[in-house]
Amino acid sequence: MKKMSRILVAASFAVAASLYAEKPLLKIGYSDWPGWTAWEIADKKGFFKKHDVNVKLEWFEYGPSMDAFAAKKIDAVGVANGDAMVLNATGARNVTILINDYSNGNDKIVGAPGIKSIKDLKGKKVGVEIGCLSHALLIDALKRNGLKESDVTLVNMPTHQAVQTLESGEVSAVVAWVPHSVNALEVVKGSKQIFSSADEPGIIYDVLVVSQESLMKNKAEWKKVVAAWYDVIDFLMDPKNKDEAVKILAARVGISEKKYAEFIGGTKFLTAEEALAFFKKSAGFGSIYGSSHNIDDFFVKNKVYDAHVDVDRYIMPSFTKEFINGKK
Repeated sequence: MKKMSRILVAASFAVAASLYAEKPLLKIGYSDWPGWTAWEIADKKGFFKKHDVNVKLEWFEYGPSMDAFAAKKIDAVGVANGDAMVLNATGARNVTILINDYSNGNDKIVGAPGIKSIKDLKGKKVGVEIGCLSHALLIDALKRNGLKESDVTLVNMPTHQAVQTLESGEVSAVVAWVPHSVNALEVVKGSKQIFSSADEPGIIYDVLVVSQESLMKNKAEWKKVVAAWYDVIDFLMDPKNKDEAVKILAARVGISEKKYAEFIGGTKFLTAEEALAFFKKSAGFGSIYGSSHNIDDFFVKNKVYDAHVDVDRYIMPSFTKEFINGKK
């Protein structure tokens, strides 16, 4: 009897493994931003398995992650809401089903030694990746301080070269996100943060976008992915998990836990209820709709793409709503 029991148990495990293998495999691309790197927690803590969804996480640099999505090598990718518009405008049709976070200080404008404010940049050169969200952040900072884009000279700079560009002395400031913004502050002595995304919450939302094709085929599975994400949020929100969370994220990125802990607060992780509030339609940065329309206008004006994207069509709050309703 004991032998038979073991056989039955083994058989049931084999059947379960077979059924799991037959489930649709959802490939999610993620990269070095805390709000996306946190998917690593879902994997390491077994949250995908808990919700019985078959997910393969694929690690990329940010730009290549969008290229992989556009090439249909992955089903979903973590991007900023503005870059979701770029993907849609260039033919990689996607739907935003989840708001992971908004940038709360990790996108920074770092002034060279002697530059103490945005107003000090008038007539000066600024290093920025032209046409990307850092460029939009710079324009917003200038506007809030009574300056126009034409009051500065833009120097096109790949974000990962922020440190070298500021060190060169050829520019008076650089615009970059972590870790490049933090590295610039550490390496260039006397440099100073003169503006950040914390000064304009909602200018950059970070989201999960899913291809329309995968969403139509696997809607029930993507609901499970959303549920697994909110397990990640619960894990992150529990103070007793802080050290373990930082350890997981730092290991994935390949930097020290101490350094990662210093800037993780610059990402505002959102509960489902907080995210749903940002899913409400309104103008301005307090809504992902308003923020995305603002970025869409910026991209058309700067010829990143030619025609406006139908922003509302590609944002889907229903996954977050259903998750909240399912908890009640």
